[in-house]
Amino acid sequence: MAAAPRAPLPLALLVVSAALLAGASLSPAVEAGAGAFDVRRHLSTVTRYDVARGSNSVVSAPSMSDECRVIHLNLVARHGTRAPTKKRIKELDRLAVRLKALIHEAKQAPESDSMKNIPSWIKGWESPWKGRVKGGELVSEGEEELYNLANRVKERFQGLFDEEYHPDVYSIRATQVPRASASAVAFGLGLLSGKGKLGPVKNRAFSVLSESRASDICLRFFDSCETYKDYRKRKEPDVEKQKEPILEHVTSALINRYHLNFTTQDASSLWFLCKQEASLLNITNQACQLFNEAEVSFLEWTDDLEGFVLKGYGESINYRMGLPLLKDVVQSMEEAIIAKEENHPDGTYEKARLRFAHAETVVPFSCLLGLFLEGSDFEKIQREESLDIPPIPPQGRNWKGSVVAPFAGNNMLALYQCPRKTGGSKISQDQKNSYFVQVLHNEAPVSMPGCGSKDFCPFEEFKEKIVEPHVKHDYDALCKIRPVAREEPSSFSSRMWNFVLGLFSQNGDKKTEL
Repeated sequence: MAAAPRAPLPLALLVVSAALLAGASLSPAVEAGAGAFDVRRHLSTVTRYDVARGSNSVVSAPSMSDECRVIHLNLVARHGTRAPTKKRIKELDRLAVRLKALIHEAKQAPESDSMKNIPSWIKGWESPWKGRVKGGELVSEGEEELYNLANRVKERFQGLFDEEYHPDVYSIRATQVPRASASAVAFGLGLLSGKGKLGPVKNRAFSVLSESRASDICLRFFDSCETYKDYRKRKEPDVEKQKEPILEHVTSALINRYHLNFTTQDASSLWFLCKQEASLLNITNQACQLFNEAEVSFLEWTDDLEGFVLKGYGESINYRMGLPLLKDVVQSMEEAIIAKEENHPDGTYEKARLRFAHAETVVPFSCLLGLFLEGSDFEKIQREESLDIPPIPPQGRNWKGSVVAPFAGNNMLALYQCPRKTGGSKISQDQKNSYFVQVLHNEAPVSMPGCGSKDFCPFEEFKEKIVEPHVKHDYDALCKIRPVAREEPSSFSSRMWNFVLGLFSQNGDKKTEL
């Protein structure tokens, strides 16, 4: 006989339902003061970088000797804050038409107070991007994010960027997507400000390298991996079904609260509008104020769920297809170590490899490093086992899109050379130094489960424990279409989630874009 479900899970599900149904009794998700709820911290991957850094709770004590010196830096960064894409601009245009129709319908209602609960901004609202035929470009706020990041990197790793610029010493790479290459340019301007003779601030020209979109398996591996594209096509409908109960409840709450006949598509578009207004325009008292705190938390979770399943730990192909990038990072560090061991003078070898790409690049790379896992999940991914979906609010979780991959989100791997303790024994010249890797996510040192939860890992241990379990695979072999394998028995938590779906399942909505 099957064991009875443990009490905490059903209780948590009841709390979820109660919080969603409580709708009108909870506070709107308005801009808040210090320590209060701030919707701008709950926008998943649409979160601005400065907001994400400000809410970063990672605390790491210094773990390296003052005698250690950084000799090489790898940066893998997402592009900065961007405008809505062309597809999303059209969605907002359709939302404007839909809101006008709902207002007209409400005016025709027999109840004299039918308009009383409707927020005034909705009446006559038009999209701020109305008339735009192109989108997705880096905006000025995004330029500032990368420019300021470069200045902080230069300050943090003093001495590393003292050499005269040469593209072989400071390699800057980006995908061919304009917002990524523009982010690389903004970073380069900050990094090399004062290093040239151009203009009053003494800028200098620098090189940004890009591979063709069709063949860039280092930064756009997801474009060339047929196995991944097949997995995503099959999995997207399942993700939508998992999101349905929350979206249905939020829609019901909006109808009760504002007396407008919203559909789930309306609710989805209004949540997207909230994210765009809060992130790009710093407006939190319009679309965002339609939702209360609980609803924002659950809508954020649906976005995070989508990122987890389709881009993160939901399936090993999501991150194992990032092997070319991981190998490139390790190769660059090995080349720097060889240069130091052979006493190459500074300025004759690469000191930094700086890459600018997308959330679909940063998320898999973070997974390859084993970041943002729960409990013993690291051992599971090493064995290529599937992981449970992120805990549902109000439970806490490590996987949050606002932290994993906000705009300009990044991973830095700093390679340090440290004197090796001899204990009085004699050692040969080539044993005098040892090398360590420190991983920083959004500029904060993070512990690596594969390295005893240290944030300062011996390079050889980093390769053995974190890298080698992945590199046993081959990108070309991984990314060929293979027959669909029989699904493994679902985990207990997955069965519980299916139980919730059975209670609340109705029609779903379009997927949310990362």
